[in-house]
Amino acid sequence: MIGLAGVALVFLLGLAGPGGEARKVAPLIEDEWARRPHRAAECTFGKQIRELGSTWYADLGPPFGVMYCIKCECIPIQKKRRIIARVQCRNIKNECPKPMCDEPVLLPGRCCKSCPGDYSAEIVHDLPIQQTLEEEERSLKHFATLISSRTSRHLHDEASETNPSIASYVAAGRFTFHRKNLYYSFTLGASTPRPRSLQFIDDEGSILEEQIIDPIGGAYQNATGKLCGVWRRVPRDYRKILREEQLFVSLIWETTTTTMMTTTVTSTMSTSSLTGQLARYKALSTEQFSSLLEPTMGVDRTMMTGSSATAIISVSSTSAPSIHVSLAFNGVFFPEDIVDVPLIVIIEHVEKDYVLLTEEITIKKPSNDINFGEVRSALSGADLRLLSRGKLYITIASRKDSQALRLAGPIGPRTSCDVFQALLAPESGTEGSGLAWAFLDRFGALRYGMKLAGIDDKNPMVTLVDDGVKRKTELEDLTASLIAGTNGNGTLERPGPRLLEPLFKGELGVVVNSPLGSTLRGRLMQRPVAEAKDTSTPFLLRPAGSNGNVGLIWLAIDADCVLHYELEVGGLPEEVNDDDDDDEEEASLRLYLETMPLLAQGAPVSRRLLEEFNGNVLEGSVTGLSPIELYRIDSGIGFLEVMAVNKNVSTKMLKGQFKTRAPLSCLPHYADNDVASVMVYSLHPSSAEIETASCFHETRFYEEGIQWTAKSDPCLMCHCHRGVAKCDTVPCPPINCPAYRRARAPPGHCCSVCLGLPPDNFTTENPPRTTPGSKTTEDTNSVGAFKGCTLAGQFHVAGASWHPYLPPAGFDTCAICTCDPVSLEVRCPRVQCPTLDCDEKIAVRPDKKACCRQCPLVSVIPIGGTNPPATNPGGDGCLPKDQADSLHMYAAKRTPEEILADGGCKYPMGGPYENGKEWHPKIHSHGEIKCVKCRCKNGEVRCDRKRCPRSLCNSIANQLKRGERIPDADDCCTTQCRRARRHHRNHRNNHHHHQQTRHHASSKNPKHSVTPRDLS
Repeated sequence: MIGLAGVALVFLLGLAGPGGEARKVAPLIEDEWARRPHRAAECTFGKQIRELGSTWYADLGPPFGVMYCIKCECIPIQKKRRIIARVQCRNIKNECPKPMCDEPVLLPGRCCKSCPGDYSAEIVHDLPIQQTLEEEERSLKHFATLISSRTSRHLHDEASETNPSIASYVAAGRFTFHRKNLYYSFTLGASTPRPRSLQFIDDEGSILEEQIIDPIGGAYQNATGKLCGVWRRVPRDYRKILREEQLFVSLIWETTTTTMMTTTVTSTMSTSSLTGQLARYKALSTEQFSSLLEPTMGVDRTMMTGSSATAIISVSSTSAPSIHVSLAFNGVFFPEDIVDVPLIVIIEHVEKDYVLLTEEITIKKPSNDINFGEVRSALSGADLRLLSRGKLYITIASRKDSQALRLAGPIGPRTSCDVFQALLAPESGTEGSGLAWAFLDRFGALRYGMKLAGIDDKNPMVTLVDDGVKRKTELEDLTASLIAGTNGNGTLERPGPRLLEPLFKGELGVVVNSPLGSTLRGRLMQRPVAEAKDTSTPFLLRPAGSNGNVGLIWLAIDADCVLHYELEVGGLPEEVNDDDDDDEEEASLRLYLETMPLLAQGAPVSRRLLEEFNGNVLEGSVTGLSPIELYRIDSGIGFLEVMAVNKNVSTKMLKGQFKTRAPLSCLPHYADNDVASVMVYSLHPSSAEIETASCFHETRFYEEGIQWTAKSDPCLMCHCHRGVAKCDTVPCPPINCPAYRRARAPPGHCCSVCLGLPPDNFTTENPPRTTPGSKTTEDTNSVGAFKGCTLAGQFHVAGASWHPYLPPAGFDTCAICTCDPVSLEVRCPRVQCPTLDCDEKIAVRPDKKACCRQCPLVSVIPIGGTNPPATNPGGDGCLPKDQADSLHMYAAKRTPEEILADGGCKYPMGGPYENGKEWHPKIHSHGEIKCVKCRCKNGEVRCDRKRCPRSLCNSIANQLKRGERIPDADDCCTTQCRRARRHHRNHRNNHHHHQQTRHHASSKNPKHSVTPRDLS
């Protein structure tokens, strides 16, 4: 039995989270620091992810199961400034309390014995959260921060103080907590570049989470000018820090420091950071517009260094239009401003020199870090339209000297990264499905897109409707942007308050009406943007039938080759739409990824389960995709399928095709002189990819072992062998029937056929037999509506003759199959070979596929003539060897191709040789080796050394003793026998010495031993 302490040690050493690993070698100069893999502060135990502070029993899986005496924890480990996660398991068997009864029992799922009736828990096993997820999200919903050199001073960031290159950098951030994930969004100043990384830190400066920022960003970030991301699965302890507003965020840039020496100038690369504190703001829940304020031209730079402000703006377009502005700012105070400092807030149209609002606020006690202020005012409808079109600026300045201390910035869409999406489901009695999405770009324009499917009309009408009022007011008509009634993209350059207010409230509906009666309807709902949504378009998942289901999914592949996805489905049954873990075993949904080499008939499908879930929303990622799978996804031949599983019964719900761009570093690599194949299937998949060995030929795929006739040429028969399609030319057997009974090959066939009675060449000595598996078929598409036979999936008209096709060897020309024109039976008799007149050892086949072996041809040499000898009609091979060899003096010289075609053999020296030819091999350094004879037979060369039996060696030895001459034929044996005698002589001497040694030893020891030679 495995010791519990040993198992615990295994877990301590082998199952620690990713935070426990470290890079063991220094990065190369060419390595990109930005490509360092992201390591979350969480533990990985088997295939499960555990957050910091969680406790559980070790589950070893089958056959061991859960080890209730091994308690595991995910604990934080401090490494310099970073906090990483590590799994720590220990044996709690020795910690069991002593039972207070005489006969304790061990209950199931327990490690310690207890008294009957005692059901107290042994350890705290992932205590349930005191707050529900909804309550926690309400308390942690919205946060904001302002980042500048002034907000970073209290954390003692020496780099920001000593490095003036980032002193003017400013940024404003928004944070949204949703489903245990913290989504962040940043707006950067006009002169502030994108940071290289981002860190979440606590009040002591410990790094809780670090993420690398993409220097380019995706489609959404480029269109909006924002920086977007997410911290997934925030641990419970860190959520507490966030709730207490003790969490900080730090943006890090790579800067260059120049040092002036007496004769040289040196530049060094370093990192500098700016930090801001996450804080709650009530106005964030209704924020519609934002602004990042920076020092303007003409201000006092010595006093305004690091000054900045962010504005949270919301409007109301009801009966009394109004605006509400919340400001967080610093740096607009003089040194003598200590208490009750007046400031001016202005909203104006700079181009038209038109002031919408001028208000004065008073700051009771100014702070060097962050100050807060609010402004409320009534506005006209025209002013609200200017606000939504990005034409206004907001300014906050000191009333003492508004030119020396002044911050200003344009008013644009709110800072948070969010997209609005809608599932368009059919109303009762109609069919079809669709999706729509929209977002506000950096200029305030509303960009939108839509995808429709299953509509019974090519010219539907698409409108935006305000669902928040009773009359369902129509706001915009988007029909003109549709292409072929299926897809559409467009931009509303000037969205007014009547459109934006229901959009932010989640009351803006999309309605698709068809003149034939179909109606699709859905609402645009706000969703935070992370990796998957940072792309240009989502993809539609269509229902498998007319069940009213619809799905929308965003996908993206990052630089680490990780596929991120965000799925939303609608119209699902209640049993699978309930996001409750208690019903997980009864009903659930599964998301599958399917890829294939080519969109062709019969293509093999590689299927992978991505995740099993409940509810209508799923966010996740998958790692370990092979380069082949990523190549296929990049090529647009990937599919996603949603299946419902209820009591082991699977039902197809949704499926759709998608295409997502993959980085070049994730795709298969080629050498410089290689050309990437257009055919994805030409790339060999990894061993981990489960795929059947199918073959692609012409326009479709064929399974392993299948044979077929090529569509382009009926005289080509093909088969699939180990994933490779091989084709052979169809050989037509001879037919023996009168000309009037011969017919040309019907369409789709290669060889002529005999009509009427069976062909004359069908008769054989052995009675024919019907081939198993053949069946009678009538093909109405063949010429003359001939009846016929089917063998191995191939149709043959009545009266046809053919050689059977036996993959992978090809056609068997030693058998002729015939479809009897009367009985429609298939018979395949084999060719009968004549009796050989020579020894079977010397018989050869004229070619590799010859059915029968033949005796070598021997010719007679004429006496005193010069004409070529005639071939021996008997062919018995009984002529003397010298006469047979002289035949080559008169025979016409054949080409190497002809020799090899007749079963000849290739050979480095003197080849090629005829089939049946014998010769002595030659070596450059020794000449001809008489003791070795080679022979060519049916394309194969076999060489043997002359064997010298012991009787011949004894005879040669006796002849040498008598001084007699050794015949030339025995020269090979003379050398071999001499070498053999020398070997036996050495063996005898060694054996004699060994016997003497053993004799001396036996004189001391009376025990006698016998060798095998003595026994013989």
